[in-house]
Amino acid sequence: MRQCNLIKRPLFVALALGALALLASAPIHAQVAVRGDLVHTMSGEAIKDGVVVIEDGKITAVGPASRVRIPAGSRELKAAVVTPGLVDVRSTLGLSGAYNSNVGPVRDQDQLETSSPIQPELRALDAYNAREELIEYARSFGVTTIHTGHGPGALISGQTLIAKTTGRSVEEALIEPAKMLAVTIGRLDSDFKSPGTKAKGIAMLRGALFGARDYLDKHTEAAAKQTDDEDGDGPSMPRDLRKETLAAVLSGEITMMVNANSAVDIVTALRLQREFDFKMVIDGGAEAYLVLDELKAARVPVFLHAPRARVQNKNFEIARILRDAGVPFAVQTGHEAYVPKTRVLIFEVAHYAAHGLSADEALRSVTIDSATLLGIDARVGSLETGKDGDLVLFSGDPFEYTTQVCGVVIDGKVLNETCR
Repeated sequence: MRQCNLIKRPLFVALALGALALLASAPIHAQVAVRGDLVHTMSGEAIKDGVVVIEDGKITAVGPASRVRIPAGSRELKAAVVTPGLVDVRSTLGLSGAYNSNVGPVRDQDQLETSSPIQPELRALDAYNAREELIEYARSFGVTTIHTGHGPGALISGQTLIAKTTGRSVEEALIEPAKMLAVTIGRLDSDFKSPGTKAKGIAMLRGALFGARDYLDKHTEAAAKQTDDEDGDGPSMPRDLRKETLAAVLSGEITMMVNANSAVDIVTALRLQREFDFKMVIDGGAEAYLVLDELKAARVPVFLHAPRARVQNKNFEIARILRDAGVPFAVQTGHEAYVPKTRVLIFEVAHYAAHGLSADEALRSVTIDSATLLGIDARVGSLETGKDGDLVLFSGDPFEYTTQVCGVVIDGKVLNETCR
């Protein structure tokens, strides 16, 4: 009997440890119910005394508290105002870090590679640090989804991705691995030997795009020959990562995001877009209000950056002007040269709420409008059944200066509960 017990004991221990591991990996609350004195769903009118129920990471019910049943065992949270998680339409978070260091043991600035002015092959996926403390900083102010990656400053600085502001790795945070290609027309932020002028820069961009077009045509031809070959052993072409990425732009798989602030640079970007027929958005767009007809005709949206001191002809009413003209836009935090390398998104959009946008329009520009322009509105941007359980809990009006973010929920997990 003693021998039998010795044999069974390791099996019992293994089963017990396995059960503990399952318990540890499972979320403490599979259901979360968030109740707000006012719930902004961004899919209709705001709901007074509303409730949002999240089960297994997805929203399963939204409505007045009098009509929504909260599942037994749910964790219940309460706030004055509840909104969808904020969506930052343009950032460098995860590639730019809090220490602002390019040397030494703490190197956390990977948003701009200065060895060459054209490097479309650089993937944000390979540099994104999901554990960067600035990501938690942004999340503590309500940002739950970011479109981030290589920053402005080179003709082509690299690719971007879309991620949630959670997770221990890029794989855990990732929504889309390659969304846009970051391009700069105008002021470059590095002392490249070339280009020295705008005309030279555009000539270099055109040359790269012509090369990508030839590459795409030859690959299409080679693929057709392989298909026609009975053995499937027809000629194939070697891969060129640089041309391959630009070919993805030309074929519409990746959008070109052009950082351009002056009216001249915006019109130049639109001219380039007409010539090569690719999908494009304007990043920055300080003088976009001067070229409204051109933007509207091209159906090109703008990722607005709040007015900065060094930008000429800045206009605090630009969001209202774009709205009135019917030009799609969303508000971003962008990239900053100074620590902490990023701005607070809700503060940025408050500039425009104070200069012509209604509170609802301002909130839309960092929730459902941002999600729509990024093509992820089926998952985030509004509080609707079936969407990701991403919410922000405010102590009051989101655009009141003294209001604090007192809770952040991502995919049904409560990640921030300290008011700030």
